[in-house]
Amino acid sequence: MKIQPLLKVNNLSVTLENKRILENVSFEIKPQEVLAIIGPNGSGKTVLLKTLLGLISATAGTIEWQPNITVGYLPQRFHVDYYLPMTVKEFFKLKPKQKYSTKEVLKLVNVNENWLKRKLAHLSSGELQKILLAWSILDKPEILLFDEPTENVDVVSQESIYNLLHNLQDQLHIAIIIVSHDLHIIYRYADTVLCLNRKMICYGEPNILTTEKLATLYGDQAFFNHHHYDKPQ
Repeated sequence: MKIQPLLKVNNLSVTLENKRILENVSFEIKPQEVLAIIGPNGSGKTVLLKTLLGLISATAGTIEWQPNITVGYLPQRFHVDYYLPMTVKEFFKLKPKQKYSTKEVLKLVNVNENWLKRKLAHLSSGELQKILLAWSILDKPEILLFDEPTENVDVVSQESIYNLLHNLQDQLHIAIIIVSHDLHIIYRYADTVLCLNRKMICYGEPNILTTEKLATLYGDQAFFNHHHYDKPQ
């Protein structure tokens, strides 16, 4: 029996303010797969995610989500004013259609329940990412979209966040679309990779990322070491 994709994108193009941001992008993701999206700054990665979510309108092409699918999303930046009095518990209560309890999601992201009393604005960057990750799974999504989830956290927290994502995929049997600049992470976790620089440069298994492909994608920035890493078991 053929497995139906959760999401299928065909010849997607996006134009903003008379400027073509994405052109003829096509890919799909099946249940429990991890798709990594890579590309230089300004290549359209964030625009692609926002278009998939309906926050930006496509100029051409199609986006086909599986009917009645629930999608989780963690944006690239989530600014919290330092003087905001909201606690973590109050923040969780804002989430509609919760299918997991607060206790369940905190356990899934390895966070103690005493965090519920803490002010959201007083969390470190790494702590805030864990809370946002917990928020994103409260409604039991079938697929999670993450836009560079470790951009503003330290190296130790980065490894922790990626391990959490991998564990969540194992425990909840979800698919993940992740934007990342870290090729080590892509080789370790991704099943497929989509290379973007306004248009689709490559799409397939991570081993397609040859030195030549990376040079085409990043130009003079193609200084990455091309190594393969085993996926965690």
